[in-house]
Amino acid sequence: MLTEDRYSAIMDLLSEKDTVTIQELISQLNHSESTIRRDLTLLEAHGRLVRVHGGAKMKRRASDEASMEDKTVKNTQDKEIIGRAAADLVEDHDVIYLDAGSTTYAMIPYLVDKKITVVTNGVPHAALLSDHKIDTVLLGGKIKQKTKAIIGTVAEKQLDAFHFSKAFMGMNGVDPHYGFTTPDIEEASVKQKAMHQSNEPYVLADPSKFGEVSFVKVADIDDCAVITSVSTKLSRKIQELTKVIEVSK
Repeated sequence: MLTEDRYSAIMDLLSEKDTVTIQELISQLNHSESTIRRDLTLLEAHGRLVRVHGGAKMKRRASDEASMEDKTVKNTQDKEIIGRAAADLVEDHDVIYLDAGSTTYAMIPYLVDKKITVVTNGVPHAALLSDHKIDTVLLGGKIKQKTKAIIGTVAEKQLDAFHFSKAFMGMNGVDPHYGFTTPDIEEASVKQKAMHQSNEPYVLADPSKFGEVSFVKVADIDDCAVITSVSTKLSRKIQELTKVIEVSK
């Protein structure tokens, strides 16, 4: 297989799976490990992928964002334990804000039987909360088709009237220098408002979010606590700058 054909084959596999291992590439392309490693190094140098331990992942633009459906099937075990730990912080008679996103969505089954009110901008979240007979307020506004989040000035103005015991937020990036980030300007504004209206804001982040930086900054790293699963990807710097709740699998 010619070099350019190998490059195309590698990128095709990444477009299908988002992440591939070196062993998968050796098997698929029938080339030596040294050749595959050299290909990955060159493709990374040209900005087409990102090398990770044992393989590579697709390089995304800062403005890219996966759909709610795609997010829901990734890192499911981490999201499950993070969601359960976050729900354990919720007490009877709390009024909480539940941000759109797959990790906050994982909280919902663990909120059953709690005497609470939930305000959310997640359309799937509102439906599942209602199915579980949890008192729910869904913000009004524009539906972001890719993630099914409610965004825009209507949602922001509604948030002005609310005050939350706790807010549980989703984020695309968690970085000690760039803080909490997300790809969408309008969604970032809604997140900022919800966090501002909360006594205790928490960011729910699986380990894949650490070190990632998206287009729009939502808050500084020390503006709220982080709930995550135990991972070597967690930066010591983040632990120095803000409260981190690490939960084990």
